[in-house]
Amino acid sequence: MSVLLLLAVLVGYLVGAVSPASFLAARRGVDLRVVGSGNPGATNASRALGRRAGLVVALLDVLKGLVPAAGFGVLDPRAGLLAGLAAVLGHVTSPFLRGRGGKGVATAAGAVLGVHPLWALGALLVWLCVFATTRWVALASIAGGSSVAVIAVLLHEDVLWACAIAAVILVRHRRNLLRRLALRRSQG
Repeated sequence: MSVLLLLAVLVGYLVGAVSPASFLAARRGVDLRVVGSGNPGATNASRALGRRAGLVVALLDVLKGLVPAAGFGVLDPRAGLLAGLAAVLGHVTSPFLRGRGGKGVATAAGAVLGVHPLWALGALLVWLCVFATTRWVALASIAGGSSVAVIAVLLHEDVLWACAIAAVILVRHRRNLLRRLALRRSQG
C-alpha cells in the first residue's frame, strides 16, 4: 500500500473520529451518552439540544466524510474512497469517545458525496421518500445507505466500497430495527 493510501486512511479516520455532537453538547453542559438514545450524532443532538444544533452537527458530520474523500480523491480516486470509508469508521468507533461513536449516516453521506456526488443524490432521494412515508429515521438511513450499494452494483463500480458503507450503516442501526420490529410484533 502506498504512502498516500495509508495517509488517506489515517487522516480520514482521525477526522471522522472527531465528534461535533459531543463537543457542542459538552459546551452546553449536556452529556449525549446519557440523554435520548445515548448516541453522539445529529439525530440525538437535535433531540437533546434543539433542531438548529442538530443541523449544525449534521452539516459538520457530512463535512467529516466529504473533505477527506474529496481531498484525497483529487490526488488518487482510491485514496478518496479509502479516506471516506475511514472517516465513517472513525465516526462510529471514535477513540476520543472510547470506541462509542455515532451511527455514521451523515459522515457516510459526505463520503459518498465526495467521490460519487450523483450517488449521494440518489441516496438522499431514497432517504427522503422512506422518511416521508414512515417517519422513521433509522429505516430511512438503512434504505439510503443500501441504495448506495445497489447503485454501485448496477453500475459495476466501487462495489466493495459501497457495500462496506451500507454494511456499517446497517450494523449501526440493527438495534433500532430489531427493537421496532419487536414492538410491532408485540402490538400485532
